[in-house]
Amino acid sequence: MDNHMESIDDVKTQFIEKISDNMHAFGVSTSVGRILGIIYMNREPMTLDDLSAETGMSKTRMSQVVREMIDMNIAERVFKKGVRKDLFQVEEDYYQTFISLFTSTWQKAINRSRGFELRLMKKLNQLQQEEGLSTEDEQAINELLVEVREWMDYYDWIRRVTDFFESGEIFNHVPKKHKGADHDE
Repeated sequence: MDNHMESIDDVKTQFIEKISDNMHAFGVSTSVGRILGIIYMNREPMTLDDLSAETGMSKTRMSQVVREMIDMNIAERVFKKGVRKDLFQVEEDYYQTFISLFTSTWQKAINRSRGFELRLMKKLNQLQQEEGLSTEDEQAINELLVEVREWMDYYDWIRRVTDFFESGEIFNHVPKKHKGADHDE
């Protein structure tokens, strides 16, 4: 019987490592991926102490990783009656985890881009107002204004793509397979 439990634990460990690898492919640290996998395979919320014991990471580092997961919208703090410590659970729907990772990464890029766009537009508009610009200077400024507008259109498209994913509309075009569906398709 112990041999079977050891084999089952080995499969769970392999699964956790594959989740960690997948998260790394999305640009997420392997620590986040590993913690996500551990909580996911535990099938119940876990405390920072539980996670520290499971991974060997310090409670401080564990707290940082869990906070990062909450920021990415792939984990949340939950309440359980009678438990005084914070408990953390993860999204159990792979599709939703992907959407959360995809959109949180792009939302950060969109937000950074907005500041960049505003700074460039302000600077270019100020340059346009200066006296004594040569025809070459005016042409260069106009070319840069066109480039910034194209950049802004691109980031608007990314924003709309993230909205498309977050709204769930994506599943009308690329449906999820239902549990128990034939996997040979």
